[in-house]
Amino acid sequence: MIYALFAFLIFFALAASAMLLVFYRETLGRRLGLITGVNRDEPDRPTKAAQLNERVRSVAETLQKALPKGEKETSVAQQRLTLAGYRETSHLHVLNASKVLLPVVLGGLAWITGAYHWQPIMVLVAALAVGYLAPEYWLGHLIKKRQLEINLGLPDALDFMVVCLEAGLSLDQAVIRTSEELASGHPALAEEFSLVMLEVRAGRNRIDAWKSLMTRTDIDEIRMLVAVFVQADTFGTSVSKNLRVHADGMRTRRAQRVEELAAKTPVKLIFPLVLFIFPSLYVVILGPAVIEIIATFQDKPIT
Repeated sequence: MIYALFAFLIFFALAASAMLLVFYRETLGRRLGLITGVNRDEPDRPTKAAQLNERVRSVAETLQKALPKGEKETSVAQQRLTLAGYRETSHLHVLNASKVLLPVVLGGLAWITGAYHWQPIMVLVAALAVGYLAPEYWLGHLIKKRQLEINLGLPDALDFMVVCLEAGLSLDQAVIRTSEELASGHPALAEEFSLVMLEVRAGRNRIDAWKSLMTRTDIDEIRMLVAVFVQADTFGTSVSKNLRVHADGMRTRRAQRVEELAAKTPVKLIFPLVLFIFPSLYVVILGPAVIEIIATFQDKPIT
């Protein structure tokens, strides 16, 4: 039975790795192109990876029809995908298709490996539940990861923006220049700034474009940044000074957050110490003494 469970887990890990390789091949190729300096101005040619992605999208579009969704649920899922940086309709199809395909795959693996013999109903129900909920948990992980990347790059972006503003550039030009400079170091933040400028160029109000950024990211620091821009646009205050103060405040809050995590470390170390480290120390320190005591009371020589 234990071997069947191990085989089930190994098959699940391999299937998850294969899906990640398929879905993230395009992103990895783009990042490798940035690192190696490949010219992206040349027209893209259809490659095997692109053809595979197109086939996966077509299959996902077919599978997702097996999972009916209401308008409210679709809107919530689309918003969560936007928070993770996925804005195309095909990404929503892939998410819905994974909720259909993963339960079937895990249920099939439980049947093939014989893990269902342990507790048939529990194993199959667990496989179906994990397969349905795993995409949502993974999407939540991607959202937190993207928000963390934006938070880490925001102080540097604000400093660079302040330098551009004090050099005589306008706010829009400073944002464009900042997005270009941060494209390699902080691609998520650079992409969001580029989208803001694209909306402004398309004729949208600047404040509405920044508020749209606030909706796409759902980050408190971005909300505060939008408030700075709204205040500067409404009352005519200096944008550079407000951005400098905002960047300093972000660094202060980050330092306070690190100090808070450091203060929580001793409490978090209690359970590993008590459960794992202390028993080992007791065995090493008290073990020889216990052996001698037992041998003394039994009147037997210590071997």
